Parts: sequence; C-alpha cells; structure tokens
Amino acid sequence: MANSASGESMITRIVRVIETFSEDRTSQTVSDIGRRAGLPPSTAHRLVGELVANGMLERDDEHRVRLGLRLWELALRGSTAHRLREVALPHMERVQSAIREHTQLAVLERDEALCLEKLSHPRAGANIARVAGRLPLHASSSGLVLLAHADPKLRERLLAAPLRRVGPETITDPAHLRRTLIEIRRFGRAIAPGSIEEVSTGVAVPLRRAGAVVAALSVVLPREHPPEAALEVLVRAARGIEGDLRSERR
Repeated sequence: MANSASGESMITRIVRVIETFSEDRTSQTVSDIGRRAGLPPSTAHRLVGELVANGMLERDDEHRVRLGLRLWELALRGSTAHRLREVALPHMERVQSAIREHTQLAVLERDEALCLEKLSHPRAGANIARVAGRLPLHASSSGLVLLAHADPKLRERLLAAPLRRVGPETITDPAHLRRTLIEIRRFGRAIAPGSIEEVSTGVAVPLRRAGAVVAALSVVLPREHPPEAALEVLVRAARGIEGDLRSERR
C-alpha cells in the first residue's frame, strides 16, 4: 500500500477520514473532512471520491458526505460483536421490562467501553451512553467491569495515566480505582453512583464466554433507587446469555 510523503499508508489515511464522523457529526463537507483528518485538500478530495465510488461513503443532495450503507454491511459480516448483540438482545429486553430505565451491552475496544446496544424507557432518567458510543473505562459501571477483567498490562497502563473526571464521583485516584477493581473481581459486579451523572447509578455485571469476560451488561438507575433488585435481574440475564453462547459453540 503506497505511503504518503509523511510515511503514512493509504489505509491509515482512509481510517482517519472515516473517524472524522461521529454521533453528532453525521454529514460533512469534503473540506471539513480534510481539515479534521489533517489531510491536504487534494488528498481529501481524492480519498473521499474513491470511498464514495466504492460505497463506503455517500453524498447527499447538498453534496455533503456521510457514511455509506456498504460500510455498515461489511462491518456486520461475520462480526463477533454483532452476534453477541443478537444473543444478548432477548435477555436485555427482559431486563428492560423489569427495570424500565436503561439497559446496555458494552465491550472493551481500544481501551474504552464501546456500547453495542442500549434499550431505554421513554421516561427513563439521565444517561449519556449511545449505541456505537464510547466511555472511559474508569468512568462507567460497564467500563469498570471490563477494566477489572482486562489484561493486567492494560490496567497498569490506564492506572499510570491521568484519570479524567467525567461526573462528580468518577474515580480519579489510582489507588482508589485499583481497590475498586479488586472488589469488582471479588464480588462480580460494579456499582457506580454519580460516576457519569450525579443523578444516576450505573450497575453492571460481566458476561463470560469460555471462561473469559467478553462484555458487560448494565443498567442505569435513578440515584435514589437501591441497586439490589437490578443486580438480581442482571445476574439472571447474564447467566442466560452465557448459556446461549455455550449452546452456540456446540
């Protein structure tokens, strides 16, 4: 793959173009894409044109660019994350029916918690998580579960870096976070009041496949709600999902 004058490969530049899109920025001009991707205008126009021609990006009637359906199609083919979501969804619906707030499924991806699915009641409380959105591992109940069971090298790397405060009670002290992760591994759950929103409590449990934690199942409750009932429902759902994953391997 040909490199640019800076030494970057074509694939690296394409990834940078695609990463300029976000939940809040679904369409852009080519000039904006180039500026955000740090590419010369000529390079941005060429790459965007090729990606449009191959269906990875699309142009609307105003000639703004957005992610293409072809990219979505390819991303789902053989995706383990997509299959995990399919297996988990019926159990998540039962959790949501009982809790009637927010129910979420997240996986570890590039040192962050990536939300694969989210079910929300119309009158549910505050929650900033979005499907395909990311949260810092130390700042959400799902992230804490994933971090507690992650590779030790990842944990040490995160503990050595500054811990950004997201909510009023986000854990930003490394020693406190280390103790919290030990407790999560010991008790099999994370309870995180005020970690993201002062008015909310995140409650999460691990999902295992072949003995390894592959995801976290969580609910977001109003702060005044005790977490015990939600934990019972989550643990039951997690066992159901794990059972379905085991059956799938036979």
